[in-house]
Amino acid sequence: MRRGSIQQWHPEDVEFWERTGKATAHRNLWLSIFSEHIGFSIWSLWSVMVLFMGKDYHVDPAGKFFLVAMPTLVGSFVRIPYTFAVARFGGRTWTVVSAVLLLAPTLAAAVVMHPGTSYGTFLAVAALTGLGGGNFASSMTNINAFFPMRRKGWALGLNAGGGNVGVPVIQLVALAVISWAGAGHPRLVLAVYLPLIVVAAVCAALFMDNLAVTRNDTGAFKEILRERHTWLMSALYVGTFGSFIGFSFAFGLVLQNQFGRTPLQAAQLTFIGPLLGSLIRPVGGRLADRLGGARITFWNFGAMAAAAALVTYASSTRSLPVFLVGFVGLFVFAGLGNGSTYKMIPGIFDAKAQDRIAAGSTAEQAAAWSRRMTGAAIGVIGAVGALGGLLINLAFRESFLTAHSGTPAFVSFLAAYALCAALTWAVYLRRPVATLTAEAVPARV
Repeated sequence: MRRGSIQQWHPEDVEFWERTGKATAHRNLWLSIFSEHIGFSIWSLWSVMVLFMGKDYHVDPAGKFFLVAMPTLVGSFVRIPYTFAVARFGGRTWTVVSAVLLLAPTLAAAVVMHPGTSYGTFLAVAALTGLGGGNFASSMTNINAFFPMRRKGWALGLNAGGGNVGVPVIQLVALAVISWAGAGHPRLVLAVYLPLIVVAAVCAALFMDNLAVTRNDTGAFKEILRERHTWLMSALYVGTFGSFIGFSFAFGLVLQNQFGRTPLQAAQLTFIGPLLGSLIRPVGGRLADRLGGARITFWNFGAMAAAAALVTYASSTRSLPVFLVGFVGLFVFAGLGNGSTYKMIPGIFDAKAQDRIAAGSTAEQAAAWSRRMTGAAIGVIGAVGALGGLLINLAFRESFLTAHSGTPAFVSFLAAYALCAALTWAVYLRRPVATLTAEAVPARV
């Protein structure tokens, strides 16, 4: 075996895992987290750039909501090709490429971030930061192949949570810049991230590995699109991750426009929710490993609906303390649900792989099929889920345009979470199950 290329990989073999696999998988996991972390920071760049855009930029609140929605739109679409890039080029190779690509939106923002730039130019550069959203899909697909089924919930939760922390971290960087230099120096934020992007690319090139088994997992896209669980899980992921990323991008704008916070006051609060939501994501994965992803996801959507009801009340009464409690609750439960829903994906296809063994496939063939389908599903579900962030910001934009308040948007979110809870119960909990994993999956699908 040479550095960077692994031909044989058998994580379900306990002896192999303890002897060789665990150390290699964890090394790739930590480096993947770092690279994905930077990707999330760049993806959410414009959620903090708008805090620097005062009246001299001539962009109204509706325009700012649309501006922060643009990266989520682009990021959702690039997640699909980023997923299959892992199969085409290898996880290590694509991690290097995807990190280097982040230089483009960061340098472009440094050029255009000043009064007098046209709104169309801001939109184009904001769209370019959508590349950072693709890093999540390729990273999750890559790490999924490194870990055994019994550890996937924890590993995927940790990988995603560490990446998600990139959102509050860039908000903290912006807070530091505004506090120290004022709201007239947005390029200082970019100066922090440019060298970090280079470090992420170099570390991936030197210390990560390509897995041959992953590079062989091609041709699954058409098959996964015909799988009904792809679309059911996409709907659930819209409710969890779509909420997390949408609220992360919009939180500061809501505080400014509904509660009259200044950019500095907003920056002092915006990082709290995304930080807690990111840190709790691995907990959602761990709980799903122990209790089943569907059970955790169902109760979590109930909690999100309760938090949305509290935020709706606070929004209508203009109570900032109650609003902050409810909104932070939404972040926490969205993060928990992110971990539990992503655990459900490999569990579903592992359970279906057992049916293939019963039908005559070998265990190795069934495992390869499950891995291929899971990798493809992660890309599609991640892409559709990210579109939820776009819907969140468009809902806020329309709500403030028509009602000059976020209350109508919060009512619609409450209804959506109730529907997601009902869907989880009807499909993944109501029917008797027959599966060898901890995951609740209908015996017939």
